[in-house]
Amino acid sequence: MSIEWHIARRYLVAKKRQNAIHVISGISCLAVAVVTAAMICVLSVMNGFGDAVASMFSQLDAELRITPKQGKVLDLQDPRITALYAMPEIAIIAPTVEETALVEFRGKQVPALLKGVDTTYQQLTTIDSIMIDGDYMVWDGAFERCVMGVGLANTIGIGARFISPVHLYAPKRVGKVNMLRPDENFRSKGVFIAGVFAVNQMQYDDTYLLISLPLARELFEYEPTQATAIELRLQEGVSVRKQQKRIRAALGEDYAVLNRYEQQADFYRIQMIEKWLTALLLVFILLIASFNIISSLSMLILDKSDDIRLLHALGADEPMIRRIFLYEGWMISIVGALAGTVLGVTVCGIQQYFGILKLGNGMNYVLSAYPVSLQLTDVLLVLAVVLALGALAAWIPARKVKVER
Repeated sequence: MSIEWHIARRYLVAKKRQNAIHVISGISCLAVAVVTAAMICVLSVMNGFGDAVASMFSQLDAELRITPKQGKVLDLQDPRITALYAMPEIAIIAPTVEETALVEFRGKQVPALLKGVDTTYQQLTTIDSIMIDGDYMVWDGAFERCVMGVGLANTIGIGARFISPVHLYAPKRVGKVNMLRPDENFRSKGVFIAGVFAVNQMQYDDTYLLISLPLARELFEYEPTQATAIELRLQEGVSVRKQQKRIRAALGEDYAVLNRYEQQADFYRIQMIEKWLTALLLVFILLIASFNIISSLSMLILDKSDDIRLLHALGADEPMIRRIFLYEGWMISIVGALAGTVLGVTVCGIQQYFGILKLGNGMNYVLSAYPVSLQLTDVLLVLAVVLALGALAAWIPARKVKVER
């Protein structure tokens, strides 16, 4: 340890003749610690909310989704597509058809996003776990069935045990438009509801309606070898990122291969913006807390004017004396940052395992307590920001130290 570090440490921890300066230094450490802990806790809670919503999306979103980059339809007989069936890393391949249609039940009409799925869809997702009424079924062997989101079901006033059919209307894709008979411009089908699901996300609950893939192809006039997307489930233990790159390379530039985050890119972009805007506000609070370091160092420099002259008489030059007070400021920020990190990680751990802070009255349908997801990258980033601002705050008063001659 250099002489500068030794003297700076003595100034920080040793008893002082004037207790006020000692108290101010302690307050500076405390301010840095509190802001550091707050940044870690806030970022962890934002991560927790993001993970919670991502888990909801994953109940209907496939691990990988293949769509054409141009147009809406892909050809299942494309050799590049058929080659996917030979990949051992892929467990399930499910073509789907998604289009917007009009849903009508007992005079109530609402637009919805119809998704045609095949028999493998139940193994592709965890839809069984989110059924709140009835069962998942799109074909019972005799009749066409459908499964819809809870918001859509409430809008048209239907439940899983209703025996009246739901009518689906889709505009014809081919042929001329009949201006005299507008009703002939639509294809219509009737289906019976089998169940209602709840993802607790409006974009699914209020708009999604699942039907069988053959019915979707018939309703929207697609060929049996056509689909709007292909959804994949990988074998257990297979890296999604590596397999995504491998499939992209195999399909070429004509297809987009999207993971779950990319399928919900808008949501995750907004979530990240919210997270880092919140962190930016806390950085401004940290800037204010850094003024405590500046003030405490300035007062310490005034208090140690006699020591400065003595050190200079003993041979210490101005740069050496400046480093002493610079190191003093660094120690304040380091101690505060480490204490805040320990405090923040501890609070996050307690909340994660015990859920002390409740959401509302603690009886929320989706989450009963604030979710927490502590990430090492966030902790390291917070430490880097705190230490950088602390170093800057220490440099401002230290650079003005001068020896009175």
